[in-house]
Amino acid sequence: MKKALIVWGGWDGHEPEQVAGIFEEILKEHEFEVEVSNTLDAFADAARLKELDLIVPVWTMGEIKEEYVKNVSEAVQSGTGLAGCHGGMCDAFRTNVDWQFMTGGQWVAHPGNDGVEYTVEIRHSSSPLVHGMSHFKVVSEQYYLHVDPAVDVLASTRFPLADGPHRLNNPVDMPVVWTKRWGVGRVYYNALGHQANIVEMPQVKELMRRGLLWAAEGKTAPEAMEAAQSQGTYTGMSDSQL
Repeated sequence: MKKALIVWGGWDGHEPEQVAGIFEEILKEHEFEVEVSNTLDAFADAARLKELDLIVPVWTMGEIKEEYVKNVSEAVQSGTGLAGCHGGMCDAFRTNVDWQFMTGGQWVAHPGNDGVEYTVEIRHSSSPLVHGMSHFKVVSEQYYLHVDPAVDVLASTRFPLADGPHRLNNPVDMPVVWTKRWGVGRVYYNALGHQANIVEMPQVKELMRRGLLWAAEGKTAPEAMEAAQSQGTYTGMSDSQL
């Protein structure tokens, strides 16, 4: 039985407890043993995090101890999956660049705020995570993010739509769903999910289901097991720990 940890909290506007409940339900349907915590102290035991198959942060804004980020980072480097959505993962700790490097991006704006109608365009590729899925519309916040160029983009949306100082720039396709690797661990992110009703949309829920399961398979993936033999501990965080 695979083991997952869901940690929820931070800004209440994103309905973290309800969103965590949706993720818990998905994982239990796939026979995961799931622990749900509403404190960042759940990240305190580094050895225990490495025993998990999946970590799911649902925590918008706030502050986190550097030790906790290091513990999560080392667990993911060793093969534990990391998956989440919206501000619960990529607007979790705005001052912590280590978290942003690991997750692949950081929210910076949502022009037009909530209620913007936009299209999520699926980028069909060799990834099974979007196989058989079609473009769809959503009425929600349209996330503008600063994104790691190393990510594998699975879905995107076109800017600009709403007014703002960004409008005079050329149109850009902003990533909505992506994957990346952190050490031998799998990282999955979906920018949708402003509140629980958006996460419950069939297309969004299916994307999240696939992403959660994919990230949790990282430890047993053949390429990860092979790479783990030579994988060392990342030491590039020293400047941000001052």
